[in-house]
Amino acid sequence: MTLHVLYFARLRERFGLAEESIDFAGRTARELIALLQARGGVWAEELASGRAFRVAVNQDIVPLDAVVPDRAKVAIFPPVTGG
Repeated sequence: MTLHVLYFARLRERFGLAEESIDFAGRTARELIALLQARGGVWAEELASGRAFRVAVNQDIVPLDAVVPDRAKVAIFPPVTGG
């Protein structure tokens, strides 16, 4: 399956890209994060357990055990605070 993955805020800056298409053989958001972590370096650092980030699938924030459908738009971003 193919996913359109978008990165925002500090993640976009650290990864050096805003978006990419990924061929994904997994099923869940957690598996996608593991695939990205396996790239090593800043990917492993920023997406490590305990680091603050959120995942949205087709504009809905989801838990990491959520199933990701084919051709989904997946956004990965730090939590946002307002005021």
